[in-house]
Amino acid sequence: MFMSKLILSLDGGGIRGTASIQFLRKVEEQLQRNHQKSLRDCVDLYAGTSTGAVIALALATTSLSVENINDLYNASNAKEIFKPNRGWFELDGVNAPKYEGQGKKQVLKRNMGDAQLGDARRQGCHVLAVTFGVEYHRPKIYKTSNKQHHSLLSYQMADASSAAPTYFPSVAVLDPDSGQPRWLVDGGVVANNPAMCAIAESRRLWPETPLEQVRLISVGTGKRTRKINGPATEDWGALQWMRQGHIIDVLSDEQLVAYQALNIMPPGRYLRINAQMREQPGLPLPPDDAMDDISQTNIDKLKRLGDFWFERYGQAVVAMMLDTYQGPSLDAIDPKTGAPGQAR
Repeated sequence: MFMSKLILSLDGGGIRGTASIQFLRKVEEQLQRNHQKSLRDCVDLYAGTSTGAVIALALATTSLSVENINDLYNASNAKEIFKPNRGWFELDGVNAPKYEGQGKKQVLKRNMGDAQLGDARRQGCHVLAVTFGVEYHRPKIYKTSNKQHHSLLSYQMADASSAAPTYFPSVAVLDPDSGQPRWLVDGGVVANNPAMCAIAESRRLWPETPLEQVRLISVGTGKRTRKINGPATEDWGALQWMRQGHIIDVLSDEQLVAYQALNIMPPGRYLRINAQMREQPGLPLPPDDAMDDISQTNIDKLKRLGDFWFERYGQAVVAMMLDTYQGPSLDAIDPKTGAPGQAR
């Protein structure tokens, strides 16, 4: 008899992670109120990229409550994290990072403290965080299935996984696999949606457990909707792609992985929580899709987006957490109907 396993996968997206953790807070409330369980009682593997890695590592390795983690996504912390880089002769985001990076490190260290990846094993779960090693041009996934990674500090892993190029400086981490310092950037350049990394890791962790006994809840941070002038891109170089084309956002799109996961996971074992950041039934005032719009107004709208997701997906996700879900796999919300799409 195989024990069913649950994966919680969390996308990157900067301040848009506010919607993700607001959604999870609502799930936690219902689990506690109606079932006397917590989210942590249900999840076997957390996977995160960028802001998703911050949430995943906080859940897996610290004692912060879901409410505490939700409270991290406030305007005061956001201003400290997204502190503009004010160097001389620097065009922020072009020949220097847009934000100075030290504030982000301090917020993460202050809240995660001395927590290490290995603490997840003591809590009875696994976690992985996606980064990218710039020196060797390859993804670097730090995870609890590798015992050499257990002593890594959670805040450092969160800092590295969220070091989005052009937004934040790269982060140096002493790599336990090589014993050498490695310069890392945001894992979103290769896997902003870490769901496929999580599926692959589940095969390593539980090789004898059939995929039919693996459940995957994949939480996005909203789909970007702003348009790029297609004909103009014919003449663009690096500067235009950075300033006008938002090349990092193009590279970190989540939709391909969402499609792969939907088709790889067995029917009824996959829930994708996401929506376009545009007006739609149930969401008359959508948030800005920028990863760094930290205005109080936009943070409030992102909270509302998380509530909107709970209204649409909440009962299915709670049932999936408890391994009682009997419905179809669900995809992102259809903006025409305001309802989750279903696998065909």
